[in-house]
Amino acid sequence: MPRASTAFLFDLDGTLVDSVYQHVLAWKEALDREGVYLSVWRIHRKIGMSGGLFANILLRETGIDITEDRLARLRQYHAEAYTRQADQRAVRPLPGARELLAFLTEQRIPWGIATSGRMETAAHNLEALGVDPAQVPVITRDLVRHAKPDPDLFIAAAEKLGVDIAQSLVIGDSIWDMLAAQRARALGVGLLSGGYGQEELERSGAFRVYEDPANLLRHIDEVVARS
Repeated sequence: MPRASTAFLFDLDGTLVDSVYQHVLAWKEALDREGVYLSVWRIHRKIGMSGGLFANILLRETGIDITEDRLARLRQYHAEAYTRQADQRAVRPLPGARELLAFLTEQRIPWGIATSGRMETAAHNLEALGVDPAQVPVITRDLVRHAKPDPDLFIAAAEKLGVDIAQSLVIGDSIWDMLAAQRARALGVGLLSGGYGQEELERSGAFRVYEDPANLLRHIDEVVARS
């Protein structure tokens, strides 16, 4: 069988793991604890970008002073709240996620993970997914200067895989993933499993949109280039 020339660079939350709304509620708890009161829908619209940028934008929108101490507390509160949910097994792989990764491995198609989360929260998702960072390239926020919508995470993942970013597919569930894909010169493939709509993802650069990993796997020949 010919080997595919395309590499897959996956986002994690909302793309491979059903964890977007757990992150939303964790951020809601963290913001409430800090005395910053925002509607849940406003928080959801920022999920997918880096936690630091996310907190900066939300605090700026509320007019509250932004300090390094406050940002550090928010990150800590969010990590604590999210870990409690993960410990209760509230975070699970999305339908078809494990099967999709197994298929890519079997077909010798390179793949890696690039997430705006730090390893302290990403570790729970990777464990739920059955992915060992010692065996699979995983780039977290801790490892790059800027997270999404900047392209650094996906560029670093491509470099770790030893592939050309321009020959890679970025698979993500948010507009921030698609914007980062464009800036990295990669093709973006959107999934609806994180709560963003098809038109939003397409306007942000997705050239294909699928429901979830299972739906992508059923249509894998639409996106895989073989040499």
